[in-house]
Amino acid sequence: MYCVNCGKKIKDNMNICFNCGKNVANSNYFHDLEIKNLPDKFKPISAWGYFGYQLLFAIPIIGWIFLIIFALKEENINLRNFAKSYFCFLLLCIIGYFIFTM
Repeated sequence: MYCVNCGKKIKDNMNICFNCGKNVANSNYFHDLEIKNLPDKFKPISAWGYFGYQLLFAIPIIGWIFLIIFALKEENINLRNFAKSYFCFLLLCIIGYFIFTM
């Protein structure tokens, strides 16, 4: 395996990289390594990514167009599923608005 910090080859059973001194035994090291090796279509969205997409989708008309495009055409499965769930939430809000205002 290779050190995430410096890129030098280290033995699989080592806990510390002898080149840079990084502790490679913690779970974040292996988690970061797994995420880097994921195909782009499976990569997770960061918390700030979710926040930004919520702001984008909340914009009337233009945001809703982006919402539909992301829900139908997005390659990243996580973003596509988030857009679909936001679309369902938006539909429920619209239906609720009409029910309670009539």
